[in-house]
Amino acid sequence: MADIRVESWAELNEQLYESAFNEQIGRIRSPHVYRGVSSASYPLTTSLYRLGGDYARMEQHLLRNFRKYAPGEYRASDSIWNWMALGQHHGLPTRLLDWTFSPQIAMHFATARLDQFGRDGVIWMVDFGAVHARLPAPLLAQMEAEQANVFTVEMLQRSAQTLEEFDALDGEPFALFFEPPSLDQRIVNQYAAFAVMSSPHATMAEWLEAHPELFRRIIIPAELKWEVRDKLDQANVTERVLFPGLDGLSAWLRRYYSPRGEIPLPEEQRRP
Repeated sequence: MADIRVESWAELNEQLYESAFNEQIGRIRSPHVYRGVSSASYPLTTSLYRLGGDYARMEQHLLRNFRKYAPGEYRASDSIWNWMALGQHHGLPTRLLDWTFSPQIAMHFATARLDQFGRDGVIWMVDFGAVHARLPAPLLAQMEAEQANVFTVEMLQRSAQTLEEFDALDGEPFALFFEPPSLDQRIVNQYAAFAVMSSPHATMAEWLEAHPELFRRIIIPAELKWEVRDKLDQANVTERVLFPGLDGLSAWLRRYYSPRGEIPLPEEQRRP
């Protein structure tokens, strides 16, 4: 795993935009997706995995009952991919992982929790184009037919109408990134992407460890977090924008007006 520890705001931005220039079109078009986490020690695991127990067997029960009890206005599409995206968006344990196409939004999630400011944060960078180059043939054919580099739920539905069909597309685990439908303004503002593995048992962390050339981790030192946070606030990359509504507004105001005080030490450095 390639961990890059940055020492400044400028270096952080330089690393996040590394390889972003697309020579074919002469524009900045990064081939990466990003995931910001407040502590570099947090594992890259799904909410389904964190459910514990026989979590893989619970997947179909969670989805079946979510579909059964969801209000009628959500039933415009019966695609399993739409239902999974909707469930993930509203806190249902799924095999999906949240990512973003925006480096700044990843910075936000790495620095949003003041109670974690004594710990190094991390931004995962994954080359989704290189990930998709390893997909099974039916999925590659879908991408070529659409001339796309990221999947939509409609494209996934044409290749696999059930998770069982999706998991059976290849004998080896594979990873895939897709853009969720614009379910609400929050998902639009967060420039969201979802990652999905081809088995509920497979973890993206283990898969990436087997393919270290596909990703990097940018470590944001604890002592740099305040500068990053304040500059993001100045740029209006805040809860108020990323979580439209009164909950997001309140979260932003609570954090924004919290006194800085002393940066808390990591637990392992605290004295008894």
